[in-house]
Amino acid sequence: MANIDAVTHISLPDLIRLQADARALKLPSARPVRSRQAGLQRSPQRGRGMAFAEVRQYQPGDDIRSIDWRVTARRQAPHTKLYEEERERPVLLLCDLGQTLFFASTGAFKQVRAAQVASLLAWLALWAGDQVGGIVFNDRELSVLRPARRKKSVLRLLDTLAEQQRRPGRDPDTTVEGLGDGLNRALAEARRVAHTGSRIFVISDFLSVSADTGALLGALARHNSVSALRIVDPLELELPDSGRFAVAGPDGPVWFDAANGKFQEAWHRKVEAHEAQLEECFRASGVAAATLSTADDPAMVLKTLLGPGGRIG
Repeated sequence: MANIDAVTHISLPDLIRLQADARALKLPSARPVRSRQAGLQRSPQRGRGMAFAEVRQYQPGDDIRSIDWRVTARRQAPHTKLYEEERERPVLLLCDLGQTLFFASTGAFKQVRAAQVASLLAWLALWAGDQVGGIVFNDRELSVLRPARRKKSVLRLLDTLAEQQRRPGRDPDTTVEGLGDGLNRALAEARRVAHTGSRIFVISDFLSVSADTGALLGALARHNSVSALRIVDPLELELPDSGRFAVAGPDGPVWFDAANGKFQEAWHRKVEAHEAQLEECFRASGVAAATLSTADDPAMVLKTLLGPGGRIG
């Protein structure tokens, strides 16, 4: 039987060793993608680069060096040039290690999978010549690591992931309804940290998604390429048909009887409502989303999502 630490926590050396799994993977290229098919990335990268994409009206946050003065003079309003690829684009990884991710019914804790995915993407971005940074957060703490193109920056990010995953960060006075605010705080911080044209990955279970979450994601997506990677446990989506089970809760174990029809019905209603809310959140914000289960191997899931040659399949 595997060591319980491998299921509930992952160490810094283990995160560093993931670079071996990442060698066969490749981040998606920034070429235009017109398909609306689900995947880690749906829209082309927008930022300064070599390939001209289009001219559109200037928006706050655009680089003033990209202003097209001829179009601006002709239309009597500031317009800026957009490019399809930026050679050294910042990659920002938002990794949720909040209280709800300290759970799994199979495989490894959600927070372990989140840390593994963030680590794999960090190595991939570094090898692609990109700047790598992150925002690692839970329900109380938020650590900001600004993007830089150095291996030292990736190692600092991995060290933060290893350290914070051992501290759920729950305030004893925090209510269940208050859990999940860390995601919105991290998204708000990302707006301040991210440069226009950044590639942003949001890794979370999105259990406490709200109207504010959708608005914050949408604001980020207006000037950056934003992808959401949702970590889920099978038990969260579908209960077994029978049996008594104990699930860890903020106030201790919670027992439930899966054979209880009323309980099953209430659970399904809650799951359906959350799924609908989450789907609308991603749709309205224009953010592409993918899902990884606690039972999955993160490297294999990313390999499937990125596809041959780095293209989203």
